[in-house]
Amino acid sequence: MLMASVIGGILGLAFLGLWLARRVPGSWLAALGWMLYAPYEYLMHLRVLCSGECNIRVDLLLLWPFLLFTTLAVPTRYLMARLRERR
Repeated sequence: MLMASVIGGILGLAFLGLWLARRVPGSWLAALGWMLYAPYEYLMHLRVLCSGECNIRVDLLLLWPFLLFTTLAVPTRYLMARLRERR
């Protein structure tokens, strides 16, 4: 869980940098998602948001599809836009 929050923070900063540098559509949404997920996951690790038995995390069924979609969609849109510029 701790590693997930570190990776989430890194991805959030990477997508924020992509938004600030290139204004890639959707990158601000991916940055926001990862930057909100990282402290949330860290608080789950500290058992602040979880009162003990957190073996079954139903919240991840909602969070991970969103994070996965934005993480894959943003680079795809960026690369497709770059390919269109070259033509």
